[in-house]
Amino acid sequence: MNRRTFLTSAAATLAAAAVAPRAYPQAAFQKADGMNYAPRGKPNPVVGPGEFVFAAARLDHGHIYGMCNGLTEAGATVGWVYDPDPKKTDAFLAKYPQAKVARSMDEVYADPRVKLVASSAVTSERGPFGCEVMATGRDYFSDKAPFTTLEQLAQARAVVAKTGRKYMVYYSERLHNESAMFATDLVAQGAVGRVIQVINIAPHRLSKATRPAWFFERAKYGGILCDLGSHQFEQFLAYSGATDATVARAAVGNFNNPDKPELEDFGETCLVGDNGALDYVRVDWFTPDGLPAFGDGRTFILGTTGTIELRKYIDIGRYKAGDQVYIIDEKGEQHLSVAGKVGYRFFGEFILDCLNRTEKAMTQAHAFMAAEICLKAQAAAVRVT
Repeated sequence: MNRRTFLTSAAATLAAAAVAPRAYPQAAFQKADGMNYAPRGKPNPVVGPGEFVFAAARLDHGHIYGMCNGLTEAGATVGWVYDPDPKKTDAFLAKYPQAKVARSMDEVYADPRVKLVASSAVTSERGPFGCEVMATGRDYFSDKAPFTTLEQLAQARAVVAKTGRKYMVYYSERLHNESAMFATDLVAQGAVGRVIQVINIAPHRLSKATRPAWFFERAKYGGILCDLGSHQFEQFLAYSGATDATVARAAVGNFNNPDKPELEDFGETCLVGDNGALDYVRVDWFTPDGLPAFGDGRTFILGTTGTIELRKYIDIGRYKAGDQVYIIDEKGEQHLSVAGKVGYRFFGEFILDCLNRTEKAMTQAHAFMAAEICLKAQAAAVRVT
């Protein structure tokens, strides 16, 4: 299928006509809080009830709910929940009452039905916890960022090699975003030719008063390029086809939070991929309170024959809903509104990968390389304030 035919088909399938803002009711738009943003999609089970049992453990970040939503919509069964804080387990049970509360991880590990442990532990604890999980013969699904040091990454690589288990990462800004997944397909079909550059602009709302103490401790959250940047570097690898990258420039700073001296509220990086593709990333905690979304996240993909722009969570001044895709090539321009029309296939593919020991959803090398780049960018960053 040539590029134009693919785009025309996609436009027809997804009703690509421009949609008036009134088509998006405000009640359907619930993306103000990034820490607790948990997308829901249409159920698309790849397994039956009880065929793929998993546990949710160490619930320190709200992303665990997005992770569990994706897994259960793909047919997985929440068998257990564990956290030392009963308030966290009570909150989890309110959403997943079928889960059984474990008194310790030993109870989870004693259940032979459990094939996967999903976790949003404190960032600095995710790597060691994942190695513990894999040593029991189970796969591990970590919130991003998966590590805070290169030593943790090296340990995880060694445990994966030894056990043959999976250490998968919830890079949600692509995997749990319909416009980003649609762009993944467009690029793979050659819609814009060879990718030359990817630009990711990723502002987030700080919500300082509701963040836990560890969020402001540099050793625990890893730095802004390690944290928010992990999403962006994964997208660069996915869209450009690069399998490694060199950090050409990186900078971080604390411009507006002197009361939290270990917080970095701004970061930027330039990368050069091993295939010659270029990347620019800007991440920050400066989403204004007037924006109804947690951030006006945008991705720009420049190819040799066209461009793609993603307005992921909102299209300011036009649409309250995100998942807006703009495509320009030598034949013209197109606007696709893809919310509710693409789905979140990663989770079903990941479940089947765990069962069949395949790598369709994401390769282990890809997941680890995105983590390695974010750690190297963070280490190379110059502090500008």
